[in-house]
Amino acid sequence: MTDLLGVRAARGSLWLLGVNVVSKGSQMAVTLVLAAFLTEGDLGTVSLVVSLVNIGQVIQSMGVYDVISRTDRDPRRFAGTVLTLSVSAGLVLAAALVLAADVVAELFGTPGAAPLVRLAAVTLPFSAAGGVLMGLMHRDLDFRRRMLPDAGSAVLGAAVTVVLAAHGDGPRALVIGLLCTAIAQPVLGALAGVRCRPGWDSGAAREALRWIAVVGPAAIVAVLLVTVDYLAIGHVLGADALGVYSLAYRIAWVPYILVAVVLGGVAFPLCAALIRSGRRAELPAVACRFTRATLAVTGGLFVVAAVLADRVVLLGDRWAPAAGVLALLCGYGLAISVLQTWHQVIKAAGHARLYLGLQAAHLVVLVSLLVPGTRFGVTAVALIQVGAAWLLVGGTWWAMVRRGLAFRPAELARMALGVGLAGAVCAAAGMALDGGWTESVAGTLVEGLVLLVVYGGVLLLVDRDIVRQLRGLRAVGR
Repeated sequence: MTDLLGVRAARGSLWLLGVNVVSKGSQMAVTLVLAAFLTEGDLGTVSLVVSLVNIGQVIQSMGVYDVISRTDRDPRRFAGTVLTLSVSAGLVLAAALVLAADVVAELFGTPGAAPLVRLAAVTLPFSAAGGVLMGLMHRDLDFRRRMLPDAGSAVLGAAVTVVLAAHGDGPRALVIGLLCTAIAQPVLGALAGVRCRPGWDSGAAREALRWIAVVGPAAIVAVLLVTVDYLAIGHVLGADALGVYSLAYRIAWVPYILVAVVLGGVAFPLCAALIRSGRRAELPAVACRFTRATLAVTGGLFVVAAVLADRVVLLGDRWAPAAGVLALLCGYGLAISVLQTWHQVIKAAGHARLYLGLQAAHLVVLVSLLVPGTRFGVTAVALIQVGAAWLLVGGTWWAMVRRGLAFRPAELARMALGVGLAGAVCAAAGMALDGGWTESVAGTLVEGLVLLVVYGGVLLLVDRDIVRQLRGLRAVGR
């Protein structure tokens, strides 16, 4: 796309990338610090608490970004009604978690986590308010303003966590950091100039609830997809195994968060804007462009992470079992990155029930494999994740073809071939570079950068469409 909307989308992608680099980079720093200061069991306890809070956040804010982007009503007044709904849901969920903390912690084999669950529950109403402000920014593709509330709150929370962890506060350090992040987000959002007061409009509420009735359950299913493995491991294998798995998962999660979520966050409001302007026929082209970008960038990051997976022992020899799990989860991460992009196109096109069905199918497949497979260890869980995710990639592509949202299969094959060839050369380069000088933190960082350059160079040679897209981005800064 060469019009103003396409330029705004490209600029938005760059701003959102910057936001995520800061915010998710802060989270990654926290993960590494916690791995240094906490035991496997403590990290497993923290991971369980974070998983429960993530479920609560999705429930109380489900569909907020989407419905604010889609509505034809006055967005500010509409957002006021959504704010009332979302914060109210957050308060109810917070109260429920506080009351049920002992039962939940006992159920998943971490009875000591109950006080942390209660403290973390307090974050929910604040994150609900912040989510509505983010939704307004998404509608306008104004991702520049997200830097202060999103990245700023994340840096604040990370700083608090690191300081407390260094002073021996243990798992509580992360939960207090989460609380600081949640409180700061709506405050910093208001300082950034995005304000929204609680209000009520019956028509707006009905419209929001109709959308949430379909997308909301899908959002809950989506968060279960990324937490059910934690819950299964904690229940069957215990906190130590969960700590090992969660470290690998958090590292493998970074490319997905930094790239796929960024591009998906731009793809949905862009597609919604195209539909509002009567340009629905352009959706397959948008899907093609965003899929190519997602595969190209996340592919390189996941390949490098897999090649260097054994360096996880730099955080301590006790984390050696996480290396194989990390390598496997990189394949899972690439699959869900592609799914993230395609799901945004499907939702924006108005196929919310299809989105719900695809998410539910993924969850059913995953749970049906985890029930008998978790007892075989965390490596088996990682293999299950990989298989289930790629099975759903095929199903989602078929669904897009049926609804006229897919681009030409030859384009998809060309993308996959380019990423595969570049990844193979990158892996071979990693084997050649492997040596004593790379067995340190500094050496690993240098090797990672070299491997990314190798991957990028090969990909640019075999997929010329990537070059054309990069040239198009040059117009953004002019």
